[in-house]
Amino acid sequence: MNVTTTAHEPRERRAATLVMACVGVFVAYLPVTTVSVSLPAIQRALNASTAQLSWVSDAFVLPMAALILTAGVFGEVHGRKKVFQAGLAFSAVGAAIALCARSIEVLWVGQAFAGLGAAALLPTTLALISHAVPDHRERGKFVGLWATALMAALALGPVIAGLILEHFSWRWIYLLPVPASLLAMAFAARLVTDSRAPGSRRLDWPGQITAAVAITALVYGVIEGGAGSFTEGKVIVALVAAAVAAVAFVLVERRSDSPMLDLTLFRSPAFTATTLVAMISFLGLIGFFFALSLYFGMVQQLSTLEAAARMLMVTLMCILVGAPAGRLMHKVSPRVLITGGLLVTAASLLSLTSLDAGTSFGSLAWRLALLGLGLGFVITPMTAAAVASVPLRQAGMAAAGNSAFRQVGGALGPAVLGAVLSTKAVHTLPGHLTDVGLPAATVRSVTSVVDANGLGAVAGMNLGADRGRALGALSEAFLDGLHLCLIIAAALTLVAAAVGAVLLRSPRQSVTRPVAGSGAAPAAPRETGAAEPRLGQRGRPRHQGVSAA
Repeated sequence: MNVTTTAHEPRERRAATLVMACVGVFVAYLPVTTVSVSLPAIQRALNASTAQLSWVSDAFVLPMAALILTAGVFGEVHGRKKVFQAGLAFSAVGAAIALCARSIEVLWVGQAFAGLGAAALLPTTLALISHAVPDHRERGKFVGLWATALMAALALGPVIAGLILEHFSWRWIYLLPVPASLLAMAFAARLVTDSRAPGSRRLDWPGQITAAVAITALVYGVIEGGAGSFTEGKVIVALVAAAVAAVAFVLVERRSDSPMLDLTLFRSPAFTATTLVAMISFLGLIGFFFALSLYFGMVQQLSTLEAAARMLMVTLMCILVGAPAGRLMHKVSPRVLITGGLLVTAASLLSLTSLDAGTSFGSLAWRLALLGLGLGFVITPMTAAAVASVPLRQAGMAAAGNSAFRQVGGALGPAVLGAVLSTKAVHTLPGHLTDVGLPAATVRSVTSVVDANGLGAVAGMNLGADRGRALGALSEAFLDGLHLCLIIAAALTLVAAAVGAVLLRSPRQSVTRPVAGSGAAPAAPRETGAAEPRLGQRGRPRHQGVSAA
């Protein structure tokens, strides 16, 4: 039986759906930060090389970025509740495999399953909210709570990992997602109402295959190029394959009667803006967080818990601001909220360029809090505006598309900025080693080790009395790279702000002209978070839902 959106979702069901959506996105994002801060412990326990270690995170990111669009389509065709349950199941299986891993290869498999779960959960949780709350004005506050759950996962991850690593083995960081996923599956089976996209949408296999190949090849090429060289044969092949697959995807989607990502969505300035903002800003910001975590470990020599306390300044402020930002959306233009938030974020990133090895917690705290304030006014309105900018029947597709571009940016961020940081630090390291008075032979020895094994290898060298000066020079070289990363991240954020300012329309500029879909009925007008009644396909007000197709 085809399940479609009803006119009025019972209040209890709506509340239950919201809770399940928040739990789902929490489970999806929890592995991101718990694993990232545990990588040194994993490396020591499994005797992994630096290259092997980098794929612990990438094994999670790649399937998540490549299959988000596919998961969104499966939810539209077969039922969002089923895909939501499958996402929770994959997350539980992935965590269980990683929990029992005795080798780095098995850990990759567990991470990949968890990435599959996240790919299913991210678009589905937003689509469930859109189904339960069809009024776009009211939906903003619910998306705000969804974004708060996302940020809570990022905030609690380092704390949970820090507490576990203080007393237990690294593998126990994977314990919590197992019962959380299984309990959520049990409750969702009874409380969540299933839904599908109205109409006769079908699976678009050519689009799904070309999209997965394009995203996977692009992320793989950038990661391998950043770790080694962009002139390597495998990197060139991957990037060429990504370009060819991307062109094939566009051609396939333009001709498909039931496209996975309807390219006419990009005729909506709001959808185009939020998608570009998501990709550009997350590329800069996730890359910055990667570099900042290295700063806490390599330069300031902080423990996992000490680093987590500093990162909490960002996420807690973002959580505090996220929900009110969602409620503001029907009073303040998304353009004002998103552009203003990005400008604040860029200012905070530039303020961090004065960091040095002795920067105190107090001096750092207000800058990180400012960063969280800016992000809080971006993440919720960005997500809500993307979903509200398209007809309700395409909410799942819009959520999946926005999440896919966001995850591609997030996957590329550490690879791009990590390569920038490493290149800059390696370039300036010999000068800093000479400045602190080390003999030429020691300078050559240190730089050769860094060229072969990376910046972190210096800590393991036996330098005798020269160790302190060498590590000091390493810190200065690292700060050179970090400052360049901050400037690039701020520049990317300013580009995203410019995109939002130009393409996001104010509430009174909502487009009310139907846009023809590819092989589909004329689409409802695109909205930008306006407080105006939503129009149906024939110009009638659409107040609370979509009747069965």
